[in-house]
Amino acid sequence: MARKSSIDRLPEHVKAYVTGLLADGKMTLDELIADLQARFPEEAAADELPSRSAVHRYGAKLERRLAAIRASTEAAKIIRAQAGDGEDARSEALTALIQTELFEAILDVQEASADEIDPAERVGMLSSAAKNVATLTRSSVTLKRFQSEVRAKLEAKMAALEAEGSSGKGRRFDAETLRIVREEIYGIV
Repeated sequence: MARKSSIDRLPEHVKAYVTGLLADGKMTLDELIADLQARFPEEAAADELPSRSAVHRYGAKLERRLAAIRASTEAAKIIRAQAGDGEDARSEALTALIQTELFEAILDVQEASADEIDPAERVGMLSSAAKNVATLTRSSVTLKRFQSEVRAKLEAKMAALEAEGSSGKGRRFDAETLRIVREEIYGIV
């Protein structure tokens, strides 16, 4: 097993300081080493501070981790922005896919001969599948209820906007804009 790096062996407050400086990225390696020697003279006197190359290696590893975190965060933001899924249609599609696969697996088990699958094992597999189907069915019912609630809220909001627009009070949207929002954006016909 490899020896711990000199940075990992530092006292926690010094390591946190080094990590913060590296994450900030405003200092060169030489400036960072000089800052560490000035800030932590006891560790410098005891020759416990990391070398320039150790700081560089640790910084490169830290940068890779930070880049991965930034990329994941950015991907999550893009997915959230692009796949605005107020009615959770993706979950509905995933549930349907899983239900289809389970149904096909049950058919395969039923079609298998007694030589291929022991009857007790077959009962266990069908029992397990039945429990999973029940869980998926409950999930599907809950999802449908959620979708219905979202749709009702959207329809109520659109009706309120239309009423506000036709009353002439505080009119913010014309009838054509409301039609576009209702039909093309929210899919309410």
